[in-house]
Amino acid sequence: MVMALKKKPVTGMKDMLPKEMEIRDHVIWLIKETYKTYGFSSMETPCVEHIENLCSKQGGDNEKLIFKILKRGEKLKIEDAKEENDLVDGGLRYDLTVPLARYYANHANELPSPFKAMQIGNVWRADRPQRGRFRQFMQCDIDILGEQSNLAEIELILATTAMLGKLNLKNFTVCINDRNILKAMAAYSGFKEEDYDEVFIILDKMDKIGSEGVSAELQELGYAKENVDTYLKLFDEISPGVEGIGYLREKLGAHLPAETADGMELIISSVEAAKEADFQMKFDPTLVRGQSYYTGTIFEVTMDEFGGSVAGGGRYDKMIGRFTGQDTPACGFSIGFERIVMLLLENGYEVPGKGAKKAYLLEKKLSPEGMLRVLSLARADRENGLQVMIANMKKNKKFQKEQLESEGYTQIIECYCDSIDSL
Repeated sequence: MVMALKKKPVTGMKDMLPKEMEIRDHVIWLIKETYKTYGFSSMETPCVEHIENLCSKQGGDNEKLIFKILKRGEKLKIEDAKEENDLVDGGLRYDLTVPLARYYANHANELPSPFKAMQIGNVWRADRPQRGRFRQFMQCDIDILGEQSNLAEIELILATTAMLGKLNLKNFTVCINDRNILKAMAAYSGFKEEDYDEVFIILDKMDKIGSEGVSAELQELGYAKENVDTYLKLFDEISPGVEGIGYLREKLGAHLPAETADGMELIISSVEAAKEADFQMKFDPTLVRGQSYYTGTIFEVTMDEFGGSVAGGGRYDKMIGRFTGQDTPACGFSIGFERIVMLLLENGYEVPGKGAKKAYLLEKKLSPEGMLRVLSLARADRENGLQVMIANMKKNKKFQKEQLESEGYTQIIECYCDSIDSL
């Protein structure tokens, strides 16, 4: 007996029905059109990357989720393998940032400076599937490489929020922080530099476990209560605006670099003055972001409807230097494409301005001449901007028409032998 093939997709993957694809295609088109107006150029990298690049300790926890690819042909010698690296030489990319850094290092002499890159493509992570998260998902990134000033952050935030605004998404907030502010607050509170990463991991839970939970976890790890109390008191006293930066400037003194505070104030005030969409700009000193490659400014877009972030990014000035030996300023912003599409679907989003749809249903006995007449009419309709479907009439014509109407066909023409000339 032949075993039946599996019709459901692999766990963590999904099939996409035409309704969702219509929205996805529209959102991708809108992203490209919006980002082009800000001077970003489309580029693309392969979905497979060298395993050494993916495991270079720049992707944080994502490196634990790589779909690895076995060596092929004569290179695959299972009997001689002593460890995993003897079997693997590639992997599916888990984000678009590491591939972009390799791409820039390989093509820097052929690219403008600064290079404003736009990349849209699937990535893969062997993660536990959950609402709005799959093992294969689309990422949409914009990055500015070679721009050291905060103009990069300002343009990235303005472009991303302009695009979100065009989807009529409301009640979103851009939260912004800087890794150097995180370090300055930790230093002021008496934590050692080698402990910063561990402290920040706990701080990142603030929105879930609150200040008391953060305090308890830090003390359980052996940090002095005095240091923990000093640290958490800072967060209680900071307001979520430009004035919060001013407070830290005075409070932290020499621990906080002047250029960091100046840069944050410039970004917030510039975006507030130039923004196209309706959103809030918020300084959030508890914002950490997990990727270890961030070196300065970090930001996220949170949305009340979703209860979490729908976009994020930051500055990663050291990554390209891992490929070239010379550091290159780099900053990027990535939107949560899948989460946004999910929200649009749940809210019954309709693609604006889509063309009218017309269907011709052909009687079974329709003559060849009648068929040519319908094909001619359909061609004229398409030239006038209509979406046209031609289909044979089914026995259950009523159900067939109901299906077409549910798919947006507003004109359904029944074509019979004795009436074809009147069409």
